[in-house]
This record gives sequence, C-alpha cells and structure tokens, in this order.
Amino acid sequence: MRWGIVGFGWVARDYMAPGIAASGGTLVAIADPSPMAQASAMSGGILAYDTVEAMLADAALDCLYVATPNNLHADPVRAAVAAGVPVLCEKPIAATLDDAETIGAAVTGHLYGTAFDQRHHPAHRAMAQAIRDGAIGRPIAVRIVYACWVDPTWSPSSEGGGCNWRADPAAAGGGAVIDLALHGLDLAAMLVDEPLDRLHIDLQRRIHDYPVDDGGILSGRTAGGILVQSHVAYNCPEVLPRRRLEILGEDGLLVATDTMGQTEGGTVMRRCARTGDETALPFHTALSPFAAQAAAFAAAVRGDAHDFSIDRDLSLMRLFDAAYTKARSCL
Repeated sequence: MRWGIVGFGWVARDYMAPGIAASGGTLVAIADPSPMAQASAMSGGILAYDTVEAMLADAALDCLYVATPNNLHADPVRAAVAAGVPVLCEKPIAATLDDAETIGAAVTGHLYGTAFDQRHHPAHRAMAQAIRDGAIGRPIAVRIVYACWVDPTWSPSSEGGGCNWRADPAAAGGGAVIDLALHGLDLAAMLVDEPLDRLHIDLQRRIHDYPVDDGGILSGRTAGGILVQSHVAYNCPEVLPRRRLEILGEDGLLVATDTMGQTEGGTVMRRCARTGDETALPFHTALSPFAAQAAAFAAAVRGDAHDFSIDRDLSLMRLFDAAYTKARSCL
C-alpha cells in the first residue's frame, strides 16, 4: 500500500510514518512547504513536494493521510477526492463545523476516514470486545482522564520554538478540548456501541497565557443512558498520572492505564463487582494505535469491511460544536 502524507510535522513523522511501516505499507511521498519537513522526508528516501496537487499527480498513491493544522484539512481532502485517492484525515474533521460540513459533502461516495486512532488501540478494541461478551454486565458509565502539558512556547524540539499552532484559535479551532476530547468521545461511543446524544462542556484557561482553553470537563450521555465524563487538559505536568480510562458496569469495572495516547502498551484490568478480584485483560501490547489505524484503513482501501464513517463523525462534530460554542462564550 503506497501512502502519501500532507503535513509532515511531528505526529506524521514520529507516529504515523512508523505506523504505516509497521502495518506493511510504504510511505512514498509527503507534501509540505517546510524545508525542514522536506529534508526530514528526503533523508529517509521519501519523495517531497511543495503541494498536495503535485504529489497526487506524480506519486501514484493508494491512499493519503492529512496531518496539517486543522484549518487546512479541506483542500487536501478535496484534492484527494478529485484524484480518486482514499483519504484518512486527522481529527477533528476541521477547525470549524462549516468546514467539516464542506468536507462531509466533498467525500460523499468516497472512502474517507477521520483519524480517531484511539478506537484502533489494541487495548481499546479488547475492552470493546470484553464489554460485548458481558465481562462487566450492562455498562453504566465511561470515565476518561486524558491530559498533557502544552504551554504557549511548546514545540517538538526538532522543530524549534514558536510554532505551537494548537494554541492558535484560528488554526486549531480551539485549545485542549478540541484537540483531545473528541478522541475520548468517539472512543466512548465505540466502546459501548452507542452514540452520544447529549453533551455539556465547561472550560478553563487556568495556567497558560494563550487565547484558547487549557482544560475542560465534558459530561454527557449516550442514546441508551450511559453516562460519559472526560477531563482533558494541556495544563497537567506529564510526570503525574494523566491517562486513564474506566468503564463501569453492573458486574464489574474495566480500567485502562496509559493506553490513551500515541504509543503502544499500557495495561487493562477487570475488577469483579462481586468479589473485588482483579484480572488482566490481554491485548497486543507491541502494536501502536497508529499502526493499527493504518492497517485498518489499508484494509478498507482493499475493500474489506470497516468502521470508518463520515456520517458518524459529522454527527459527533455537530454535537461537540454546539456544546463547545456555548462553553467558549462563558470562558
């Protein structure tokens, strides 16, 4: 499977590119106007282009991964559709709901996926299967903590300082909440196999001096009445516990520690509601969510059954946008 990447920043370079290789694919080309990004790609024998149009015209791609800043997703997605190339686009779909709706209309009838990599993490897939198998009885609540430290000057060291577009409201569409929370909301719905139909958000700008939120609490419920709670933040020191996922059921509790994030591994434990006994839930600890996601999208390109859905992702974006817009008016 021949992949191209638009936007060769740290996530694409350090996580998706290795994920493509681990899935059996080949990253053949990138499109990024940055000389640093192009030099990084070419040092690994990867073709580098200034524009996605040039890359699509020349590189004979099977699929495309879009990892630009959020406000720049639409043009590469439309270019991929025009070229007939399946496209996997980073979350959120776009920085604004209007742009997300535009992308949704553009990809009608075309293979498109939003890169919610957490739904592909082997630990989370194992938890979803355990829930389907009745390991905790009827689910009652999903509780998430997903936090990190992103200050105003944050940047991957190889890119230098001053390029933290994630704290730029125009480029990102918001702050910590739009960056981190959608992963958890999508994951919660996947785990319990029910869409969210209610959502409330409270925001804070507590620690960092930038124009976006540095943390938030989200609470909601699914169509069937399962409660969902998520604390996401850019203001949590990374030596502290900051990645935890719990699914409470009438017969037990599943607890995942250090599975939320870009890397492989972590642990999942099941605690019995009757005895209190704990048992480990096995999963593929050496497979990263990016590798699993790349494999899943490649399988979809080959025509296999898949769970990528623009309709589902747009429904979540609409629900999120309504709650986020209201929350920002009170920040």
